[in-house]
Amino acid sequence: MGHSRAEKAQSRERILAAAAVRIRESGLESMSVGDIMKSVNLTHGGFYGHFASRADLVAAALERAVEDGSKASAMHSSHHGKATVKSIVNAYLSPVHRDHPSTGCAIPSLAAEAARAEPQVKSIMADQIRAAFGTMEAAYAGGEDGGENAEQFAVTALATMIGAMTLSRVLGDGAESDRVLALARKSLLEMEAAGKG
Repeated sequence: MGHSRAEKAQSRERILAAAAVRIRESGLESMSVGDIMKSVNLTHGGFYGHFASRADLVAAALERAVEDGSKASAMHSSHHGKATVKSIVNAYLSPVHRDHPSTGCAIPSLAAEAARAEPQVKSIMADQIRAAFGTMEAAYAGGEDGGENAEQFAVTALATMIGAMTLSRVLGDGAESDRVLALARKSLLEMEAAGKG
């Protein structure tokens, strides 16, 4: 790869990284091409050398945001051994995750907007949700085919986790918000125990 191609690839990466953080912090509609380009010290005019349109950038940034969230989750699991329902629930429904939406799971930050977005963006979010179902099913079943019970638990757990995270972020970082997270964690861990008991 020539020097100019390497520079172009690095510039594209900087744009994409900045856009992925921005959409997780402020939403899909908040992204301004001019602001993103300025934040990475590039000119607005240079944008079209990297992306065909703002819509292309939004789709690529969403894909990056969901990949980053998945990598962060996988890294957490690898530090604590095999992912279990307890490790997933405790990490996801934590004040640290609540307080750092720009580095956490993109689903609670962006799912509502993605549902109203163009098909390409909606598809990226749908794939991420399906992957999250699969991760939770595998954790519930211990890596085996857990059948309908594992599927039901995974859907219920993900819906509870995303809802609790969204509500806790609205409530802020105080005791009431912490309580929402704690009660959701407790409910899911009790549900897992009852399902396996």
